Amino acid sequence: MILEKKNIVIIGPAHPYRGGIADTNEAMCRAFNRAGHNAQLVTFSVQYPNFLFPGKSQFSSEIAPEGLVIHRWINSMNPFNWMLSARKINALNPDVVIIRYWLPMMGPCLGSIARLLKTSIKIIAITDNVIPHEKRLMDTTFTSYFMGGCHGFMALSSSVKKDLESLTEKPSSFFPHPINDQLGDLVERREARTRLGLDLEGNYILFFGFVRKYKGLDLLMEAMADPRMKDANIQLIVAGEFYDDPADYLEQIKRLGLEDRVVLRNDFIPSEEVGNYFCAANLVTQTYRTATQSGITQMALHFEVPVLVTRVGGLDEFVKEGQTGLFASVEPDDIAENIVRFFHEDQDVYSEAIRNEKSRFSWDTFVEQFVLFSKELS
Repeated sequence: MILEKKNIVIIGPAHPYRGGIADTNEAMCRAFNRAGHNAQLVTFSVQYPNFLFPGKSQFSSEIAPEGLVIHRWINSMNPFNWMLSARKINALNPDVVIIRYWLPMMGPCLGSIARLLKTSIKIIAITDNVIPHEKRLMDTTFTSYFMGGCHGFMALSSSVKKDLESLTEKPSSFFPHPINDQLGDLVERREARTRLGLDLEGNYILFFGFVRKYKGLDLLMEAMADPRMKDANIQLIVAGEFYDDPADYLEQIKRLGLEDRVVLRNDFIPSEEVGNYFCAANLVTQTYRTATQSGITQMALHFEVPVLVTRVGGLDEFVKEGQTGLFASVEPDDIAENIVRFFHEDQDVYSEAIRNEKSRFSWDTFVEQFVLFSKELS
């Protein structure tokens, strides 16, 4: 597809900030540049005050990504800075500004910057969530204020698009959350397990990413205590930083007698190690209580590992049952039943289906769809 070259500014987390949104913003920027556009990133000088950040650190220890222009301009807590940041963005002469919106707390900052940009600039938000998993006072007010500064919205799941339609009459589109193109190569399973010090012949399931109540790790722990899971010798790897109090989960592990069947890595997993955890697992588990979409599902597709997801929000949009994964309710008994069933099936069937499916979720295809949508806003 031949596309008119555009100057594009992407506002949102990027290096030196860490996490899935920062990674995908960088992947998106690369994809726009590959397509012939001139894209650059504007990120935060201050993203969250330390006392509001639930994890150990907001920052990555990895070197800055090559081939990307990243400006650290925005202080999310300083309204005077928002005016200065908007002025700097205007000086870049963008045709399109993309604002990544994932948290209502950012609504005042990002909504104000949007309103201060030149009227000739098309402003499109890419929305991970507009109705948050963990609701707080002023969420709706902050989100409404942010949305008022945008011309259109692209959701990363159809459930978020429905939420958008309930909140605004402005145009919206949907493209499924793309697969990150910087996750590294697949690792042979035995090699991945050797690197992690795991049983080479074991049956492993993986819970990956930061731990919060809505993600349902406690439900998965209860499922692990099911006698059917124990009889199948299924072991759980928990790899990700705890944003909840880890003591609650450690107490649950002890109470359920899971000490020998749960491998805990309470830390942020750097990019170069991510592949080891996914490739070591037979199955990735997402036993969420609520969700819109999750980059974890797409990471599993990249590493060609099937997933078990609960039927909440938009999680089931990205999984073909019996082909790329399977579904469960949020009941521990049903989670256990489906995991055990998976280990009695031919897992090679899943691997072949995943290889055929994952090409649908490329960032290059996302860029094509985004440009078509932006033209509709003209």
